[in-house]
Amino acid sequence: MKPRARGKLVAVEGVDGAGKSTFVRGLADALRKDGYTVSLWREPTDSAISARAIAAGTDQPWTAALFFTLDRAHARPALERLLDRSDLVLSDRSFYSTLAYQGSRFPPRDRPGLAALERAVAHLPDRVVWLRISPSVALRRVRTRGKPPAPLERIRTLRGVARTYGRLARAPGWIVVDALQPVDALVADVRRHL
Repeated sequence: MKPRARGKLVAVEGVDGAGKSTFVRGLADALRKDGYTVSLWREPTDSAISARAIAAGTDQPWTAALFFTLDRAHARPALERLLDRSDLVLSDRSFYSTLAYQGSRFPPRDRPGLAALERAVAHLPDRVVWLRISPSVALRRVRTRGKPPAPLERIRTLRGVARTYGRLARAPGWIVVDALQPVDALVADVRRHL
């Protein structure tokens, strides 16, 4: 009997307020109806490590990046087990979030080092979906959550993050969609590309 092929990892990226979590659930439901075994993943995975990364905030981007990378390295075996028993794993964020959020705060000369570190530690996604949205619209969405914005949920920060995603999305394997579309339209759009 032929061993089961490892599943594909599809990462969903975008600034806070882009609708990643809602989109991931909608895409998972649609793909399951198509007969695929779909598992969900979310980064960061460890709340204690994540809290330390968030506490580093925008003032210490290397520290924050290293905490997120530590979380990713610690969780990688669990992600790979999930890929072994799924056709697709949909991940709400990936190492590209670290490149976009923390990396956008680095001097340009330091960004390749962060990218090399992330690629050495992370399980690389097979495809990346970027939910592109204006940072100002995303922040309006964030404010409807009824809690104060997180330290990185600031217009200047999100503009830098969006610019970084724009550069990253030029690479092969990225699917760029307009996050202002209704979720059903977004799901249909991405399913055509997958």
